[in-house]
Amino acid sequence: MRRRHKAPAAPLPQRDGIDPVRLRLPADPDGAWATVRDHLAARYAGAIGAEAVDAMFREGRVVGTKGPVAADEPYTAGRYLWFHRDFAPEEPVPFEVGIVHRDERLVVADKPHFLATTPRGRHITETALARLRRDLELPELQPAHRLDRLTAGLALFVVRPGDRGAYQTLFRDREVRKEYEAVAPYDPAVALPRTVRSRLVKERGVMAACEEPGEPNSESRIELLEHHAGLGLYRLLPATGRTHQLRVHMNSLGLPLLNDPVYPVVQEAGPDDYSRPLQLLAKALEFTDPVTGEPLRFESGLRLTQWPAARRSR
Repeated sequence: MRRRHKAPAAPLPQRDGIDPVRLRLPADPDGAWATVRDHLAARYAGAIGAEAVDAMFREGRVVGTKGPVAADEPYTAGRYLWFHRDFAPEEPVPFEVGIVHRDERLVVADKPHFLATTPRGRHITETALARLRRDLELPELQPAHRLDRLTAGLALFVVRPGDRGAYQTLFRDREVRKEYEAVAPYDPAVALPRTVRSRLVKERGVMAACEEPGEPNSESRIELLEHHAGLGLYRLLPATGRTHQLRVHMNSLGLPLLNDPVYPVVQEAGPDDYSRPLQLLAKALEFTDPVTGEPLRFESGLRLTQWPAARRSR
């Protein structure tokens, strides 16, 4: 059995809560790369330009285990390199990340609408993970699961890397009870509560998920809590965690969530309108702590803006 090679610790600190890129130089049986610079140019010049690659070497930004690496150093397969990417400027999301709970193992955050959970695509430094690492001075913080960028509410983060697998397993094995609230149209003809099951498919690069014939792979229980002036406040209890699952299931009932830019119609992409957040909130997380065996329940302190707080009877 082939033994896995453990990578050395990164010699560069995080920048803005983001880890440096780690690169292990691959085998080069044909001798295509005489120098380290040759490989990085072949790998990245198409995206950032050869001059940007050369500037990284001139500025000492490409680092090995013993310090900065010169552009003309001979190529050596298996060698580890690190560097920080240059990120495009990001518009700050003008909402704070709340802290619902913090101890030596966990951080339970109240993520606002419009803020991504983890770095991905064009959202890198303006993410909950990057902000929490910086603000709480927890560089090893990792997410146990993900919450959609447009959804607000509870997101669970793990402080110690060695504990992460145990908490991720809870979500994988559906041992976390997740409770959401949503505001959508009220239709007395839609009988509730009910459980919706369907087969959801989400293709990479396609904005919307869709329901297809076949064995169901998603399940959501939908309950009406209150209704007023043509709107309903709903409790959504997902048994599975498919992308956009709750939004698709509500739309399939003819109850699309307020301010949803994808369902029922995909809207043209544009700047975020912070005055019109998607009316979906990850309200509660409940599970048995896999480390201590303690039953835990956390509730969000956020509210959906299009359901008046004064009307809440609970």
